[in-house]
Amino acid sequence: MSHDASKENISTRAITAGRPPRAGDSPLNAPISLNSTYTAGGPIGYGRYGNETWSATESAISALEGGRSLIFSSGMAAITAAYSVLPWGARVVASHEGYSGVMTLLKQYGESGRLKVVLVDVANTEEVLAALPSSDLLWLESPTNPCLDVAELPQLISAAKAANILVMVDNTFATALTQRPLEMGADVVMNSVTKFLSGHSDLLMGSLSTNSAELFAALESARKFNGSIAGPFEAWLALRGIRTFALRFAQSCKSAQVLAERLSSHPKVSRVRYPGLVTDSQHERAKKFMATYGAVLSFEVKGNGADADRVCDSSAIITHATSLGGVESLWERRRRWPIESPSVPETLIRLSVGCEDVEDLWEDIQKALTTI
Repeated sequence: MSHDASKENISTRAITAGRPPRAGDSPLNAPISLNSTYTAGGPIGYGRYGNETWSATESAISALEGGRSLIFSSGMAAITAAYSVLPWGARVVASHEGYSGVMTLLKQYGESGRLKVVLVDVANTEEVLAALPSSDLLWLESPTNPCLDVAELPQLISAAKAANILVMVDNTFATALTQRPLEMGADVVMNSVTKFLSGHSDLLMGSLSTNSAELFAALESARKFNGSIAGPFEAWLALRGIRTFALRFAQSCKSAQVLAERLSSHPKVSRVRYPGLVTDSQHERAKKFMATYGAVLSFEVKGNGADADRVCDSSAIITHATSLGGVESLWERRRRWPIESPSVPETLIRLSVGCEDVEDLWEDIQKALTTI
């Protein structure tokens, strides 16, 4: 009986994609392939070039993002591979307030002359459009980390492609359940698989997805010869995590909305940043093309950085740690990191909402806020 998987809902694809072919006594799950060496004559050739477990995980991510995918040893490995396809001195337009790892990498590239970097406010559409002429790459992160600014993705991607500019999108915060940049015309989508896709805070991995055969070949070559390969056990863990991704993400998004609304009226909170709030400056834009508003919110406490640190240290359920996207809730004051953008407020706390009961989380937050 034939079956068209492309007609499945994305949440279904997260469960069905990357399975072994069905046959009598065939395994339901892809096995872990612990091989560095392969007999000559096959398509893999060598353990740095491919792995059956990688392929299964890549198939699942491809089914989510809608393009051929490659996994890497970390999100930063994937990002570095993406930038490696650019010629020396290429002009890159990117957010002035994005993921700190990318900001640090772009700073290094700019100072060395490897790239010409133009930083913009991605939420200011006119500013981004004005920066596009003579550019080679538009790097978009939306919503941004950690301030939750939303880029006008459809308009910006369309304008960049009309000018023959490469477009790459970091989809880590939103995920394919919220937005699918390849369908909007983007060339490459990056995911930190470490986060929502794997969802259990037990591995490092990144992925790149594209519909361009030329880009896929260049990115695959970068992985082969830069050695930024994922381990087969990590790939297997990531695939297992993807099976529950849609369920976890739905619960976390639902709770994030509740917590954002309650924090908005808390007397010790000066501002909440979450595009799901009707009062948020990003809400009207986000609802045009985002199916959900995500599971990460940020808020600023009244006081100073030490007060915000004390809040994060005082929780019993929420863990004070850097990262996001796991089944467990995590929070931290982002400016505790020297590489964080100086425009991020000192008292901003980023909260990655997990799958705990929302009332338990709210009680934990309220108790922590009593420390200031």
